[in-house]
Amino acid sequence: MKAAIRRKYGDPKHITIEEIERPIPNQNQVLIKVHATTVNRTDCANLSAKPFIMRFFLGLFKPKKIIIGTDFAGEIISIGNDVNDLPIGDRVFGFTDSGSESQAEYCVADPIDLYCIPNNLTYAQAVASLEGAFYAYAFIYKTQIKAGQKILINGATGAIGSALLQFAKQKGVSITATCNTNNIALIQSLGASKIVDYTHKDFTDTHEKFDFIFDTVGKSTFGKCKKILTDNGIYISSELGPYAQNVFYPILTSFSNKKVIFPIPLSKSKTLPYIINKLKSKEFNPVIDRTYPLEDISKAYEYVLTGQKTGNVIIQIAAD
Repeated sequence: MKAAIRRKYGDPKHITIEEIERPIPNQNQVLIKVHATTVNRTDCANLSAKPFIMRFFLGLFKPKKIIIGTDFAGEIISIGNDVNDLPIGDRVFGFTDSGSESQAEYCVADPIDLYCIPNNLTYAQAVASLEGAFYAYAFIYKTQIKAGQKILINGATGAIGSALLQFAKQKGVSITATCNTNNIALIQSLGASKIVDYTHKDFTDTHEKFDFIFDTVGKSTFGKCKKILTDNGIYISSELGPYAQNVFYPILTSFSNKKVIFPIPLSKSKTLPYIINKLKSKEFNPVIDRTYPLEDISKAYEYVLTGQKTGNVIIQIAAD
């Protein structure tokens, strides 16, 4: 089979497409023919092993897994002897942030990590519903959002931001979202009440106050946003912050009226059923930016690393 391989940490130039043996599932696993995967922010972090702490999970000096990829959508083509509830031919998708070795024509997975793809989705739409939405749900779960409140989403066009925008609008809140000029119409269609074009204006340059500020791209800080939070406002960022301060701020601000929450992701058993229900009800429609063939995966990584993608970047491996 063809697979995207990297044998050392670094940038996209270290990725090669190689012909290797198809993986063999053990008695408790299934073999999946991968139809689509994405190149996402987690993939980019796994490629470079940055921040350094990631090496303690991925491999200290070199990657434990040489095949890259964290998510996939495909069909089951064989099962282990001890697998009883997943028939061959089922359309399934899954995500593992430490790596699923899924940027390949085939991958193996444990049944506990697999979910059936809703009938109304293509493989590309299914895989675009995973990584970003997985992290977006943590923002929703960690906060007590109430109807009538004001929310600001910084980075509403990313995979996390575009999913979070759709999840949050169902709470009956007023949403201000940042995006570039080209994506204003898209963000309005997803439910934003107001738009701040970050190419022309700093979103913190306002007299308006917000109950929640969700920084889904980690390009701002609590210090900059504090002045536009309400007296009991909450700031949440998807990133550690310039000095990893967002890990410690929840403790430091615990006795303050304006607080910081760090959105540690929940288990997939809690997150994926929520996402699937939203997909079935069409309350969540994943945004897809570009599609690349497996052979051009290095180009896909290069594009994602620019920080300019809108929604999700798909790697189409088999016909949808």
